[in-house]
Amino acid sequence: MDRALTAEPVAGNSANDSATHSEPPLRPRRRPAAWAAGLLLVVPAVISACRLLDTDGISPVPQLLSVLPWLSVPAGLAVLLAAFAGRRALTLLAVVVLGAVGWSSLPYMPQLVMSSGLPITRVTVLAANVEYGQATGALTEAIRRENPQLVFVSECDTACGRALTTAFATELPHHASVDAGGASGSVLLSAYPLTDRRVIPAVMGMPGATAEIGGMPVRLQLAHPLPPVPGQVDAWKRELGRIADAARDEPGPLLLAGDFNASQDHAAFRRILDVGHLLDSARLADTSRTPTWPMEGPLPPFAQIDHVLVSRNFTVRNIRFLDLAGSDHRAVLTSLDLRGER
Repeated sequence: MDRALTAEPVAGNSANDSATHSEPPLRPRRRPAAWAAGLLLVVPAVISACRLLDTDGISPVPQLLSVLPWLSVPAGLAVLLAAFAGRRALTLLAVVVLGAVGWSSLPYMPQLVMSSGLPITRVTVLAANVEYGQATGALTEAIRRENPQLVFVSECDTACGRALTTAFATELPHHASVDAGGASGSVLLSAYPLTDRRVIPAVMGMPGATAEIGGMPVRLQLAHPLPPVPGQVDAWKRELGRIADAARDEPGPLLLAGDFNASQDHAAFRRILDVGHLLDSARLADTSRTPTWPMEGPLPPFAQIDHVLVSRNFTVRNIRFLDLAGSDHRAVLTSLDLRGER
């Protein structure tokens, strides 16, 4: 009788001990960490999936694709929080998402590209967005200092265009332009004679022309589509599509430069590279993640949306990114070799 009475409390203590060991006292305190990890994974998972599926989707996907490499920060933090919470499945999921972000952030095209033909001549190209003409003075100084043969200028209003064509009437006497106010104006300055001037239809000016460089006709095209802000993503895709169509229809050497309002993480930009058989000079120079925007405001620059794209008739010697006082973009300065036939 006494043994039976004393045995029951012992059994009860063993059950309590077992429950205590299976559910540590700190486990409930770790639940918020698991929830936080799950929430942190949502955006990196969706955006990396869109990148892997080759789609720009709808807002806010295009905007978030601009910061794709930076999404490794919340994904990495989610890994740590999931591990701290002791959730193995969630930790594994977080590791997979982090890996997807890293894989998606790899440069789109190969860095080493074999070019045929001997160099004919060297060409220096400068692409700059002067933000409503505010950086015209800084660009003028950069042109005098760097002596480029081709200058692609976006957001160059009428006063900006007049100032540049006047200042470089001797060094860069030829030009193609869209004369308009604010962000709609653009000008292409050239040391080489220009023919066959054409404009890609767009809200902001995208002039183009053909230059005779080293005895070869080279198509020059300035790019400046609308930015992918909410409400005009469709127009952004449409204008990038027109740039892709122009690149695809060009059979000879092509230089396509300017403010694309798109990075290598946007499918609409990659389509331009693909259909035009073009190379991004920044990638060839191993600088494809150098940010060019925004240079003003509370955030540091985080996206490379200013590009100099070239056909395989060109090889890249070097590239530099120039700060222009008054502009929210860095300018892209590229030294190229134009190559002839075999």
